[in-house]
Amino acid sequence: MEYEAYIQYLRGSILFQGLDDESLLEVVRAGKLRRVKNEDYFFHQGDPARILYVLVEGRVKFTQVTAEGDQVIVRMSGPGEMFGAVAALGDEVHPASGEATGDCAALGWRSEVISGLLERFPRMAINVVRFLAGRVKEFQDRYRELATERVERRLAHGILRLASQIGKPVAGGTLIDLTLSRQDIAEMTGTTIYTVSRTLSKWEAEGIIESGRERVLVRKSDALRAIADD
Repeated sequence: MEYEAYIQYLRGSILFQGLDDESLLEVVRAGKLRRVKNEDYFFHQGDPARILYVLVEGRVKFTQVTAEGDQVIVRMSGPGEMFGAVAALGDEVHPASGEATGDCAALGWRSEVISGLLERFPRMAINVVRFLAGRVKEFQDRYRELATERVERRLAHGILRLASQIGKPVAGGTLIDLTLSRQDIAEMTGTTIYTVSRTLSKWEAEGIIESGRERVLVRKSDALRAIADD
């Protein structure tokens, strides 16, 4: 891709909202493209956070290992999304591992470059605060779901979250098409694979979703949202 082709991805990222095309082109030229093969990592949990990324190709799965040694999927990201934002904060470490789901490409800016861009474009500094506030709210919502909601509601929230993050509009609904097993969904929603399988089968019988090997098609998002909202 030429520099200009990357601008469309920056326009979709909260970090660069409010910047004109000339400014976005300057930002692109300050970055460096990195390609990561399927199942390889952009970074691991605990690594120093030195680069902020915007994904331009593929999907990235973020996982955390708990104190008990369990691996939990905390988020999925698709093209146009920013990740590794802690690099904009200085001497921090990554709270999760970022694994490529399929071959990926991302524009990256080292933390010192990001610092210079934040000074050059004050609007970006405001956007960083908005982004981090959104992430805090997201994790607060996840904690509340795990602490207070029954399993079916948690699972509905989890499927809707995936549809929002990486879903693709297709004939008949929204397709969540990636390497994501029912065990992965169980870990994301704090339940068991048996409960996930039973609940998804129930929703399939009701025509709310269709599920297959490593894919879920949300056919009735309103019905799923009604379950989530109880």
